[in-house]
Amino acid sequence: MTATTAIGIDIGGTGIKGAVVDLSTGALLSERVKLPTPKGGRPQDIVETTRTLLDTVSKDVGELPVGVCFPAVVKNGHTMSAANVSSKWIGLAAEALFEKALNLPIHFVNDADAAGYAESQFGAARGVAGVVLLTTLGTGIGSALLNDGVLVPNTELGHLEIDGQDYETRAAYSAKEREDLSWEKWATRLQKYYSTLERLFSPDLFIVGGGVSKHHENFLPLLNLRTRIIPAVHRNNAGILGAAALAARFPG
Repeated sequence: MTATTAIGIDIGGTGIKGAVVDLSTGALLSERVKLPTPKGGRPQDIVETTRTLLDTVSKDVGELPVGVCFPAVVKNGHTMSAANVSSKWIGLAAEALFEKALNLPIHFVNDADAAGYAESQFGAARGVAGVVLLTTLGTGIGSALLNDGVLVPNTELGHLEIDGQDYETRAAYSAKEREDLSWEKWATRLQKYYSTLERLFSPDLFIVGGGVSKHHENFLPLLNLRTRIIPAVHRNNAGILGAAALAARFPG
């Protein structure tokens, strides 16, 4: 029997947040708890902070599936990269480490994949057939690829090489801030990026997430694409929702 509620935990470079999620609606059934990510982002320190957070979130709710999303390529429970956290995560059996420390089965997933899955279950991609590409525009560019609601993990499409450059260094929101680009100049770079994705994947829908998506009216109308492109519904809670939904679908 599939769970109707689960706990989602989103580990980022600056904060770790979590809540109990209603899997039929995507609503949070508890307060969203947020703790600062320990300085240096070392595995043991992050595990300890996650345990503290889970103790708070899981109080009075009994045993629920737990999903954790993390800024790394995740293969077979191992973190194969590390963004804004310690390099000690690279090659680490992270899922097993968390399961041992928390003393329960968890589902461990890439953070952009969790955000994409959240949109497919509770947001802008719900009920959308075909290929959906979610991109998060932030420090880098995260990506999630779904086909008929099925997630293809670890796509890392922010690292597409365009004009001889890792293009997230040119088109991420951090590049706009770093170079003090106008919306129009930044949109020119986004145009090149999304046109390349369009050519490679022929998607049915683009979804744009990340904090800047709340200002979507300043840049999405400047793009000229064949594919519909819309802002994400779930920004701050996307990782929590997607991690929880995936934990219920793939219990440990």
